[in-house]
Amino acid sequence: MPETAVLAQKLKSEGDKFSAFFAGLTDDQWKREVYTEGSVWTIRSILAHLMTSERAFVKLFESIRQGGAGVSEDFVIDRYNARQQEKTSELTPAELLEQYKAVRAEMIAWVSGIADSDLEKTGRHPFLGVTTLHEMVKMVYIHNQTHYRDLRRVLKD
Repeated sequence: MPETAVLAQKLKSEGDKFSAFFAGLTDDQWKREVYTEGSVWTIRSILAHLMTSERAFVKLFESIRQGGAGVSEDFVIDRYNARQQEKTSELTPAELLEQYKAVRAEMIAWVSGIADSDLEKTGRHPFLGVTTLHEMVKMVYIHNQTHYRDLRRVLKD
């Protein structure tokens, strides 16, 4: 099986799991605080973050696939994330979830549509630095899994 198909399947199964998780939350759970250092991030904030970062990654990855360098060396993740939180502040959890599902479908389609050889192209990722598209795509679901672990921990309290 091509590596792109393996990655696309992981993204699909994880996206389905996440969609079901977020769809099952109560109004009160959406407001639960997950991170409190610096800006406070609620469960709703995490979903906004996952959606906006993945939306940006689809564009970034395609740019790198076409020979682009990736993000600039002076890119500041915290600044970007804060701006994205502001831009999505008016969206309801249901709207964020629909956008997350759409962006995940776009990511799956993008990964499914590239050649395995494209996965070896390199560029600058905002967190990983210079690395391959293969590592960047893997980071999409690792990133989500990391936040999911933190969400589950908060909901157990």
